[in-house]
Amino acid sequence: MKRHFLIIAALLAAAPAWGTVNVFATVPEWGALAQEIGGDKVTVFTATTGLQDPHRIQAKPSLISRARNADLLVATGAELELGWLPLVQRESGNPRIQSGQAGYFEAAQYVVLLEKPARLDRAEGDVHAAGNPHIQTDPRNFLKVGAALAQRLAQLDAANAAVYAANEKRFRERLQAAIARWEKAAAPLRGAPILVQHKAFPYLENWLGLRETGSLEAKPGMEPSSAQLAEILARQQAQPARMVLRPAYQYDAPSRWLAERTKINRVIVPFTIGGTPEAKDIFSLFDATVQRLLDGMQGRDAP
Repeated sequence: MKRHFLIIAALLAAAPAWGTVNVFATVPEWGALAQEIGGDKVTVFTATTGLQDPHRIQAKPSLISRARNADLLVATGAELELGWLPLVQRESGNPRIQSGQAGYFEAAQYVVLLEKPARLDRAEGDVHAAGNPHIQTDPRNFLKVGAALAQRLAQLDAANAAVYAANEKRFRERLQAAIARWEKAAAPLRGAPILVQHKAFPYLENWLGLRETGSLEAKPGMEPSSAQLAEILARQQAQPARMVLRPAYQYDAPSRWLAERTKINRVIVPFTIGGTPEAKDIFSLFDATVQRLLDGMQGRDAP
């Protein structure tokens, strides 16, 4: 009898509660993707907003409480959440969402990461060993992550596997059509020289053919110094950029300082869902991103 009780208890612990899969997403893009794939079979909680720096989040008791009841934790990985997520996992006491378990999913495992460092040295700033983690700025990565996420949901909730597969297929077809539309609209951006406030856009640049000529940060994640800004300003004379990009969650003082002195346009990139008012879901995120870049090329500054 005791053995049977233990088996039943283990099965109940592994099964999603109340017929839905409780998803804890670390950042808005994966919360939105989980909702697209899961539909009404999932309940999604997103730990951060589009105006928060995903590197620097506090592991608050409210996040730990949410993680305690999660069936699936969806993170970016590649050390993006290294400063806070391990603490949330540990303090939640939830065995389902620990690294290596079926209830732990890292999006970065399913895409080719860019900017892998030649050497690891924290003196070089926020260097990520696996590569740059900001994979959400290329919509093609959502296709790869979405396919893997559908499989993981089916693994956790086999009864609804067909639903997840159908939702993923529908999402994939819509996104492929949208990507073709965005790429056609963004054709004037190919080869455009840009400056960035933070090394956050290699995937966006790779997708649209933008050419990065410099970063306002001398080292990733470190505040631009006056000397670094002066160097960028001098370089702009010989190697002019058309605009300067910053993620919506960053303060704008460095890019504003440079734009005022060089007369190039500032572009606030939504970066993720909720970064700007119009970026409400995965599709409007890239509608807004492409339009803001085109506005910057045409001489219209950030609002």
